[in-house]
Amino acid sequence: MSDSQPVEIAPHLGRTSLFQGLAPDELARMAKGTREVRMRKGGILFRRGDNPTGLYVLLAGQMKLAVSSPLGIEKIVQIVQPGQSFGEATMFSDKPYLVTAQALAQSVALHVAKDVIYQEIDHNYPFARKLLADMAKRFDERMRYVEANALQSGTQRFISYLLAELPAGQGDANVVLELPAGKGVIASRLSLTPEHFSRILHDLGALGLIVVEGKQIRIPSVSQLKNHQLA
Repeated sequence: MSDSQPVEIAPHLGRTSLFQGLAPDELARMAKGTREVRMRKGGILFRRGDNPTGLYVLLAGQMKLAVSSPLGIEKIVQIVQPGQSFGEATMFSDKPYLVTAQALAQSVALHVAKDVIYQEIDHNYPFARKLLADMAKRFDERMRYVEANALQSGTQRFISYLLAELPAGQGDANVVLELPAGKGVIASRLSLTPEHFSRILHDLGALGLIVVEGKQIRIPSVSQLKNHQLA
């Protein structure tokens, strides 16, 4: 755990997508049932099989949600970035976590207790609708992910990943993208072995569609990369 000064909970909640738009008194109510959690890189926030007591909002750092086989093979289900919430669906199902949450970097998260969420839902219908909309969006993203794994090649999945990571309004030529996680983490997220992922990077580089520079990837032409995905 870090010795840094604790964050002011209510303002930070208000800046996250799930709680954005709540009135100051509403944020104050939520803050009363919220605690700060600080994690060093590699720290475990919760394990598969633990019982959920609320949802989490990541303020800083990076978390991975993953499952492991009895043989120790890990599959990363989601990479959580600052501003994102996670654990909502499991909290509402009242069943144990199906994944383990581990910090990929020094991280700060907020744990919002289940009771305070339920109390807010009971009398704050706009918040309830926003929560449902957020969960529906996650479900849609998960279905797209399942579809991509079933129907797309590894190269197509990686190109889809790159295109989804591009900032809005980005131009077409010489776009530089910094990978948000290590290559091994991204490979697992895309259901690729590290060796297969390396071959994809090499092959796309040989075609001149990407230039790999450490954690940065330069895309000489976004439109050509899109066309290659559809070929």
